Amino acid sequence: MRILVTGASGFVGSLLVPRLLSGGHQVRALARDPTRVRAETEVVRGDALTGEGLSRALDEIEVAYYLIHSMERSSGERGPFEERERIAAENFAEAAVQAGVRRIVYLGGLLPHATAGHPPAAAPPAKMHERVPLSRHLASRAKVERILLNAIGDSLALRASIVIGARSRSFRLLVHLVERLPVLTLPAWHRFRTQPIDARDIAEMLAASATAPIGGRSLDVGGPDVLSYGEMIAHIAELMLVHRPTLGLGVSVTSVTARLAAAITQEDPELVLGLMGSLQGDLLPADDHAAELLNVNLHSFDAAVEHALSEWEESEPLAAR
Repeated sequence: MRILVTGASGFVGSLLVPRLLSGGHQVRALARDPTRVRAETEVVRGDALTGEGLSRALDEIEVAYYLIHSMERSSGERGPFEERERIAAENFAEAAVQAGVRRIVYLGGLLPHATAGHPPAAAPPAKMHERVPLSRHLASRAKVERILLNAIGDSLALRASIVIGARSRSFRLLVHLVERLPVLTLPAWHRFRTQPIDARDIAEMLAASATAPIGGRSLDVGGPDVLSYGEMIAHIAELMLVHRPTLGLGVSVTSVTARLAAAITQEDPELVLGLMGSLQGDLLPADDHAAELLNVNLHSFDAAVEHALSEWEESEPLAAR
């Protein structure tokens, strides 16, 4: 199958491209900077935000993976990230339709279904989540999903919470907090639960999504363990063999705590604000049976963390280990 992977130099894309190649697919990558794509495959220089290179990249493609997020500004970009994400998705969707692409596969964010009920899996994309209160970050993910699924009817969206991997920005944020805070002072969101998923499992699910006969829908995906963010941090500290006293707070002053966390971890403040702004309640996947539908065996949270930390240490030291 002829496949295009956008965001091929990113965390998830860099895992997916080799997996697709090993499956016998013909893979082309779209990247702003082709030199950052590690896999041995055809690479087209392009940018969904400007539309550059999309026609060439999508030429004769059957399945296109959309793994582009715009919460961080690159040089020269202006405007809020929601507007950048909308424009990029619309450009990509229009180019994919014109190229005759059969399916778009999108990796988005898990939505807070528990606050307003979960829509049926087969609900029309344009009508999804209209009554669900969402953060700016998750609302943008949902809008991108609607744009892509409305453009090509057989498309498939996977929605995940935190992905555990050595290059995952959200996972690295948690690890750096454990490393650099002598006392883990956690805002009220430490009580909220989610189902983190191993990066290896996400890569397998995405690869299976190219050919799975379940198009025209969204699937919530998660690992087998339901954990609060406080429990995740405690598990990470234990697996790193460090002891960190924990102090839970009863309030979440997101604008303050996010900027403080960004400074401590040397992360992009806009990215951290977006991530923490989404922590308004539990983010639990609906029982969509995604792992069964895509025939993927899930790793436990502890196994995911151990693997991610091991990969991390292959390229850089962990200060706390």
